[in-house]
Amino acid sequence: MVPNRIIFPFGAYVITSNDHIRIAREACRGGARVIQYRDKNSSKQEMLKIADRIRKITKEYNSLFIVNDFIDIAHKSGADGVHLGQDDVPILSARETTPDDFIIGFSTHSLEQALTAEKEGADYIGIGPVFGTPTKEKYNPIGLSIVEEVIRSVKIPVVAIGGLDLDNIAELVKIGVQNVAMVRAFQEKTLEKVKKTNFLLKV
Repeated sequence: MVPNRIIFPFGAYVITSNDHIRIAREACRGGARVIQYRDKNSSKQEMLKIADRIRKITKEYNSLFIVNDFIDIAHKSGADGVHLGQDDVPILSARETTPDDFIIGFSTHSLEQALTAEKEGADYIGIGPVFGTPTKEKYNPIGLSIVEEVIRSVKIPVVAIGGLDLDNIAELVKIGVQNVAMVRAFQEKTLEKVKKTNFLLKV
């Protein structure tokens, strides 16, 4: 269950890539409520150093800090939670090793997966890829209709992801999306794009 201290909707959900610390800092300055540290290349030792620095930034701006995939890095860095995928540790197993107020987000790609994640205790879900994206090459785009169906069917927060940018956020708003996660779109001009995203989402 989501701790009461969390404010929803998220609005711009910023997933870091490449220059993680710069992106986290600019995103927080721009008003991002959630920063997810996603790193597929660094060693665990280097990841912990980066996570520690991002944790300090997010604390300064009172933003949530989520670590992608690695519960151990999330714990050691003092992160607010972890985001898990379909091939990661199951939600129920993650709950057994984390505090009650630890946030668990979960990636889903269908209505069935979304409903299962909610039932198993996810605090929020990611749904996508909405459109085609190189960061989710093994998954086919699910389209707007599935996203809308998920939003209407679950009670926990839903974060749309996959092929999103400032040009198609309006399409998402029309179907009730309040939270969008982006990787590539936030790599450049992060501060301005976060502000614009929150404006478009009206949060």
